[in-house]
Parts: sequence; structure tokens; C-alpha cells
Amino acid sequence: MFSLTNTTNLIYDATLALVYPQECAVCGASVESRFDGVACARCWQATRVFSNADPLCWKCGVPAPVKVLSEGRHPGEQIRCRRCDEASFTAARACGLYEGALRASVIALKRGPHVPKNLALLMWELCQHEPLKRATLIVAVPLHPEREKQRGFNQAAVLAEALSTLVPLSVAEGVLVRTRHTGRHRAGMDAQARRESVEDVFAATRPRIIAGESILLIDDVFTTGATASACALALTCAGAKEVLVMTVARPLHS
Repeated sequence: MFSLTNTTNLIYDATLALVYPQECAVCGASVESRFDGVACARCWQATRVFSNADPLCWKCGVPAPVKVLSEGRHPGEQIRCRRCDEASFTAARACGLYEGALRASVIALKRGPHVPKNLALLMWELCQHEPLKRATLIVAVPLHPEREKQRGFNQAAVLAEALSTLVPLSVAEGVLVRTRHTGRHRAGMDAQARRESVEDVFAATRPRIIAGESILLIDDVFTTGATASACALALTCAGAKEVLVMTVARPLHS
């Protein structure tokens, strides 16, 4: 049955590529499988995806600098960048760098509520390892109602729902809200400006649901961690045991 399913998928993909050819959003080549979304297989392979063996800051997940790597430190040891010490979340991880296929997938997700299978499986893989494997409940970073009405959906909620089909965790809807419209973070904003822009913006509305839970907070991109930290503060103040952050991608430096 497994081989028959694979064969059927291959035939379907080949037919789809002939009838509805799609260009890779990264390099312009043909996308041959619907599981790859908007990027081709070659661009997925070229995109840096983090593995459990990669040396990352244990708390915020930023890749360790060359200096740490040259010291021969074992990936299992807790590496800390110290820039995230004041963040309210327990730990954060991303599928990979904000480049190539991951960047294209994030941009496409803002235009339409579809998560390619490749990306969903990367998210699933993150949940199999510490610290995210401790999660007991999924919560999506909320959009302000005005923004969500304009877009038609919340991309973080779409990611959360896609993940919930692969892991034994439910999505808690409506437990975290954005209380005021803050406008988009502009390119060039430093960490302090981003923190100030989301200060007191989020509120937990159903504390009984999140009390004692290890929350898996889902968003598309982790930049400075300001949004994740603000959400985590609201959730922990309402009784959550801890907040673990998962995003599709993050830049090389915060």
C-alpha cells in the first residue's frame, strides 16, 4: 500500500507539473512536487535547516558563533548567547534560517493559508526533541482582529493547525489576544524598539485552559524575540508553566 501510494503521488505530481507548471519562488525552476509548496526540491536542499546536533543558544535558538564552534564544544552542552537572558519564554527554536525555501514559504503563507508538507514535517521534527518535546498545548501568536480581517486568516494559526494534525497536541484558540493594533515592525528596528512596540499588547483571556501547561507558541518568523517574549509574559502571568516557541525561520543574527 505504501509503494502504491508513493507511485500515485508521483504520477499526480508529474501530471500537475505538466498541466499547471509552477515556477520556484526562489530560483525560477519548475516545482515538481506539491509537497514542496512554492520552492523546488533543489532550493529546499540548499536552505539551511537546523538539526538537533547544531550548536544553538539553548534559550533563543540562534546559531552559535564560529568562536564557540572552534572551541570544540559538544552540541549537547548548553550554549547561551546571553542576549536573550531577559526574554520571558523558556526556549525558542526555528526550523532553519530565513532564507531560500523557508523565506519563500513564509512569504507565500502571508498570501494564502497553505502549509506545504515539507514545512509541516520540519515542524514535526522540532517537536521530537528537547526542549519543545515538553509541550502540552499549542497556542498561535494572534493577529489584531483588524489585521486578520484584512488578510482573511492568521498565518500563525494556520501553522498551528497544520502541526496539530501531526502531533498529539491540541490547539487552544482564543486564549491569547492582541489588545491593540501596533502596526508592522519596520526593517531596521532594533531590539529595544521592537520590545517597546509590543509592550502590554497581548493578554491571556482564558487562564483556566493554560494553567500549568507547557505552551508551544507558534509564529512564522523569530526576529529579535520581542513578540514571543511579550506573548510568553502574558501566558506565564496567567498561569502557564512555561512557554516554548516554535517558528518557521529566523535570521542568522537577532
